[in-house]
Amino acid sequence: MAEHFFIYNNKFYPANTAVISSGNRSFRYGDGLFETMKMVKGRIINKEFHFERMFNGLNLLQFEVPKNMNAVFFEKKINELVTKNNHTNTARIRLMFFRGNGGIFDPENCNPNYIIESWAIGEEMQLNENGLIVDVFQEAKKSCDSFSNLKSNNFLPYVMAGLFAKKNRFNDCIVLNSFDRICDSAIANIFIIEDDKIYTPPLAEGCVAGVMRRWILEKFDLINYQVFEKNLSIDDLHNADEFFLTNSIYYLRWVKEFQGKNYGNKKIKEIYNHILQTI
Repeated sequence: MAEHFFIYNNKFYPANTAVISSGNRSFRYGDGLFETMKMVKGRIINKEFHFERMFNGLNLLQFEVPKNMNAVFFEKKINELVTKNNHTNTARIRLMFFRGNGGIFDPENCNPNYIIESWAIGEEMQLNENGLIVDVFQEAKKSCDSFSNLKSNNFLPYVMAGLFAKKNRFNDCIVLNSFDRICDSAIANIFIIEDDKIYTPPLAEGCVAGVMRRWILEKFDLINYQVFEKNLSIDDLHNADEFFLTNSIYYLRWVKEFQGKNYGNKKIKEIYNHILQTI
């Protein structure tokens, strides 16, 4: 088996090499953020949206990003890594930032340390044949504040939702916000279809600012459908005609069952095929 590498602060390391200390602020407090991207034959899908979200997040978290650490720099590093790992067809990329060592009040500095990882994934894109079975994770509620839309290294509500889903044999679990409304799922944003209208919770509801979510809101142009942001309740999910989840890796997956309600995917198939043709 070929050796697998990652990049830590400009250098290649073999997979599983330890590169941070016990005093690392991300390890201690979740001080940082991450970005997950899909790369197909050298092209990062929705590259501009990913880098815009990433740098906006670093700014919000008060990192002092050097001028040379720009989108061009990171795209170059990502290409170097996928080439070294032979992941040049289709790959999942994870780019993680953290502040380094220090306590709550006294970080060593605010410079961004970073790790880039890559994994080869299947090239064939098709809608999931078996619809997802999902439920609600009630034990953690997502806040609605300035940091809620980040892909933060402090991902505890989603981690616990994922463990709950695995324990109960669900494919995913919905996370609610502090008002008991729909936020997102453990790994995806949420959309429902009613007639010819598509709805998703607004960012003010505390959901992660998903890149695929943004693409559907800003770039989706299938004439038969209109896309809107709207506060959603559990009852709205029960009343929906169809129900799907989105993220940057698989684009879209349809939900077959939620709390005893069954959904079809006729419209979702049309939407998914349109995405593949235009993204």
